[in-house]
Amino acid sequence: MEKKYQVFVSSTYKDLTEERQEVMQALLELDCIPVGMELFPAADDDQWTLIKRLIDDCDYYILIIGGRYGSLSATGISFTQMEYQYALEKEIPIIGFLHKNPDDIPAGKSEKDPDLKSKLEDFKKLVEKKMCRYWENPSDLGSIVSRSLVKLVKDKPRSGWVKASYLPSEDITKEMLELRKQIELLNIELEKAKTKEPEGTEKLSKGDDETTIEFSFTGKGETWETPSQGYTSKLKCTWDQIFFEISPIMIDEALEKHLKEKINAFISNKEYESLKTLLKKEKRYPKDFEIADSTFQTLKIQFRALGLITESVKKRSIHDKGTYWTLTPYGDTIMTRLRAIRKQ
Repeated sequence: MEKKYQVFVSSTYKDLTEERQEVMQALLELDCIPVGMELFPAADDDQWTLIKRLIDDCDYYILIIGGRYGSLSATGISFTQMEYQYALEKEIPIIGFLHKNPDDIPAGKSEKDPDLKSKLEDFKKLVEKKMCRYWENPSDLGSIVSRSLVKLVKDKPRSGWVKASYLPSEDITKEMLELRKQIELLNIELEKAKTKEPEGTEKLSKGDDETTIEFSFTGKGETWETPSQGYTSKLKCTWDQIFFEISPIMIDEALEKHLKEKINAFISNKEYESLKTLLKKEKRYPKDFEIADSTFQTLKIQFRALGLITESVKKRSIHDKGTYWTLTPYGDTIMTRLRAIRKQ
């Protein structure tokens, strides 16, 4: 959508008439909307109120300084400086253009009053703390303004102005507002979903409730004389203990077989030492722990029913036939609650 940028041109007036014309022409050639006090008729509002309103509506602010400080306001500061300070306060992107050779400015266009000269020098020092450029004559100023504004628009883009015909119709605007409301409501529901357990799960086994994991393992002979033998066993643990182990690998997503491997490692860590002692008499040691498939399916369904995990819907290669699981927002909250380290 094509935009036009409104640019406020601030300066003293009578001594810089030709310079202002060059700048206005440069802005028009850039398809900008120049704004300056000479373009506006007298209004009922007092002068400063009008100036502030115009600056508020602008996207960029240009300041031109020659040899005059300008007419003073009731505060003893020139209107030009007041405009500059107001644009700074409103955080409007600014470029200052200062005369490169002040000594070459004709006497009729320079301050004679020592006090005004001093104020002008102080004002220049203030402007030089921000982005500024230097000019020598009106045509030189016009070309410098063009190049500088193009760069400023690129570095600090603003909203600008567009034709009314480009704006959405009233019906479309209403529809957009309605959609925005729906998005806000959905975001509220999403935030609730992160901290509130799903409805209907209050009667399900979860958290600190115990469950039983059935598993098998191999009793490997300590020597070649002792053959390996298969065993089955059971492990009692809580739902939180299991979820503590498997949830981190689902922060993005995890293959179903990797979930199994994680649970097998959990069983091994819990049961290895006790089973090792038990099998010592038989001169065997436990290895290759494997959760029973029926138990694994039960765990998977239970965590899904509790609203902690869901099957991933990410798109992947048609050759990838694996089943992937990921955490729900609520599951992510529970994982963080279980695993985050509390302050001692």
